[in-house]
Amino acid sequence: MSFILRLPATAASLYVIAVTSYLLAIAVAAYFFKKKATYGGAPLRLAVVIPAHNEEAHIGQTVECLHRSNYPKGFYAIFVIADNCDDRTEEVASRAGARVFRRVDPAKRGKGRALDWFLRNHASAYAPYHAVVMIDADTLTHADFLKEMAASLKHPAVQAVQAYYGVSNAAAHWRSGLVSAAFHVFNHLRPAGHNCLGGTAGLRGNGMGFRKALLRDGWPAYSIIEDYEFSLRLLVNGVIVHYNPDAMVFSDMPAERKVAETQRMRWEGGSRQMKHMFVRLILRRVLKEPRACYFDALANSFVPPLARLVLGQLFFFTVGLALNSSLVFPLACCFAVDIFYVVSGLTLRKAGRVEWRSLLWAPLYVLWKVYLYFKMRNQDPTVWKRTRRPSELRGLQH
Repeated sequence: MSFILRLPATAASLYVIAVTSYLLAIAVAAYFFKKKATYGGAPLRLAVVIPAHNEEAHIGQTVECLHRSNYPKGFYAIFVIADNCDDRTEEVASRAGARVFRRVDPAKRGKGRALDWFLRNHASAYAPYHAVVMIDADTLTHADFLKEMAASLKHPAVQAVQAYYGVSNAAAHWRSGLVSAAFHVFNHLRPAGHNCLGGTAGLRGNGMGFRKALLRDGWPAYSIIEDYEFSLRLLVNGVIVHYNPDAMVFSDMPAERKVAETQRMRWEGGSRQMKHMFVRLILRRVLKEPRACYFDALANSFVPPLARLVLGQLFFFTVGLALNSSLVFPLACCFAVDIFYVVSGLTLRKAGRVEWRSLLWAPLYVLWKVYLYFKMRNQDPTVWKRTRRPSELRGLQH
């Protein structure tokens, strides 16, 4: 009976240890990351595309922020897709200085559909430009964002680039502060580490840049996490996304619990769906062409969200103690790796006091994630629900 219990517990413990070791490799690699960028020469002509659905409260500020960029004025244009809007998004964006394209197709909703519609039907609008940059409609861009995106896309090895995507309201609530800390890990340490290991940084949905040739067939990703889906489609075709930490975009993150739940369930449900869809394709690529980017992607497909991994470590550490397992010590070392992994993300990104203090709420966050996993059992991950911004919620309260 003891053997029957030990065998699955040992197998599961080895899986947890292997995944944790992989995260350790990513964290160590991130310290050696160097961005690919080429400065000097004639500026690239950039088409900045902003999909927007009912964003009258934010789109004006987003466009105005881009106009304050440290980039030559004649070398970029701003295109806003007013996607199924029934508010003043179109008017506000136009007044702020963007060229607006109105899309009305309630049967085909979502950011991916809107991008595909624009890229396929309005190619003449961005034809004069060398590259396409995409941001969300509620985004604050750093003054050097366009300059850094162009520098990366000038590099001969770069066809797609991802900016650092951070949180603009970290101090608003412990939840947004913790999301900011998590973004330092997931949106900085992870892409830096993956790139250093020869893998793809992946797209984060906001602050993405592409050489125009990559988009000649439109945007073939329609899931609720279209950025992750497109990352995998590019990877299957041998194209990796490079990371530039000096190109920076920031957005508000939800602080209200129910809104945060909706967003988190959409992200995790969609991510799980994409992993199931693409793992076989990536495995085939590994067998056909054993490149580092495919090995990295395959390994990454077995990594669960950090909260779930920590729970697994705790569970199998306890089981190991009960069974007097030889894996107790390596499982205990996993906790040290977790700390190193998170601290490295915040250290490398030079986190502020808000993010460091927010880590005190991490145990509560893990328990919240357990509740969400239970709640997600009967959720359809393909259903899109728009996340309300904190500013919108404040407006409803007044």
